[in-house]
Amino acid sequence: MSSEFDIKLYDDIDPEDRPSLGEALIPIIGMLTALGIGIGIYGLDPQFPLLWGIAFTGLFSYYRFDISWDEMYAGITHTLLMGVQVVFILFIVYALISTWIQAGTIPTLMYYGLDLLHPIVFLPLTAIITAAITFAIGSSWTAAGTLGVAFIGIGSGLGLPEPMTAGAILTGAYTGDKQSPLSDTTNLASAVTNTDLYDHINAMRAGTFLAFSIAVLLYAGLGIRASGAIPVDRIAEIQTALTGSFTISPLAFFPLLVTFGLAIYGISAIPALGAGVFAGAITSAVLQGNSFTSIWTVAQSGTSPETGMELVNGLLSSGGMVGGAWAVTIAIAALALGGLFECTGIIAVLAHHLGQLSNSVGSLTGITVLSSVSMNVLAAEQYISIVVPGVTLGSLYEEKGLKTENLSRAIESSGTVTSALIPWNSGAVFMAGTLGVSTFQYAPYYFLGFLSPLILILMGVTGWQITYTEAEADDQMAGTVAAPADSD
Repeated sequence: MSSEFDIKLYDDIDPEDRPSLGEALIPIIGMLTALGIGIGIYGLDPQFPLLWGIAFTGLFSYYRFDISWDEMYAGITHTLLMGVQVVFILFIVYALISTWIQAGTIPTLMYYGLDLLHPIVFLPLTAIITAAITFAIGSSWTAAGTLGVAFIGIGSGLGLPEPMTAGAILTGAYTGDKQSPLSDTTNLASAVTNTDLYDHINAMRAGTFLAFSIAVLLYAGLGIRASGAIPVDRIAEIQTALTGSFTISPLAFFPLLVTFGLAIYGISAIPALGAGVFAGAITSAVLQGNSFTSIWTVAQSGTSPETGMELVNGLLSSGGMVGGAWAVTIAIAALALGGLFECTGIIAVLAHHLGQLSNSVGSLTGITVLSSVSMNVLAAEQYISIVVPGVTLGSLYEEKGLKTENLSRAIESSGTVTSALIPWNSGAVFMAGTLGVSTFQYAPYYFLGFLSPLILILMGVTGWQITYTEAEADDQMAGTVAAPADSD
């Protein structure tokens, strides 16, 4: 998989053309300033602030780095090509959600979920169930775009704030994703570091389990505090609104079984989700009695149900494939900006200088976290947050006698999970758009996104779960045995 990512490294750039650290920071500061003004001060959506960043970076690179427009277009094209899968998945998932609503799949999940789940246990169970499903199918996006949408509806029906539910969904999704041998990011992290896949997964297990356990306990506490008293007959009212507009039946789970079945079998996300759209269309026609035209109109333009209950109408409203254009435009703009940073050498320079700051295992681990998070901010794509540190920092881990799984664990535990915390990153764009909760709203409740890198840093500082090559381990043992003799 790593062969798909032709990343420009520091040593690949001619020293005469290579930006200095100060020069590399100017476009980065310009981008962050544009985003801060546009989003933070004026409350704009990210599209145009990102466009301002693209314009500033392009002009600065043209006049200061003497990079031609053709070179910049090539860099943007390369990154957009890498992100085509993201665009396809976004469009398909938006169509899938609308189709599954019309087919009664999501309404049926909500109906039964309201019967089976209690507010106090809902959040921790949401995290656990989502983690188990994601582990089985290997895709956090597929789990969030299908099961996650239903959980948002169930949680709202139980009186829990949507940002809390979204946080629990994300914690479960990324936990299962990190531990699944079917996950693309898990395979990518092992590939770019030349680590055996299962050695990589085993190295992540202890830290992931600790972070997830703490998160589940926190969700249990939130459930106790946030559930409060559910208004009398509220659940019954919601279920009545659902049964009045949809045929509620286990048969409505057919699209869910098709999608998850294909994913478990090893079919990649795009065809599995695409099959889910067609399965939803079939179910909508057979179970709900919808016409061919209405089914595909809904898939294209979304749903606007009239169930007689405003809460249910809001939960089951969707934008369809056309509605996905908002998220896609953010993803395209962010990927284009990341392409400029990559082709100008800005990312390579930043990664190189970050790597030079490490002088111990603890500091090297911290630098890896900082590098992965920085790539998520600058490149807007979690794959880059894995590839760049994985390639750039490998020699430093080798110099310290560390096994490669220390690096593979570090880049995934800090890169993959934090992508959903950066509003313009493709991961956050997808999650916020799919779940209908903004990144800033769910971020405080996405506990794994903070716990995973923090526990990783703790490992580096304390030496817990840090593993060395045989030669380094022998040297350390010899030093320990010889220490008393030296002290004499």
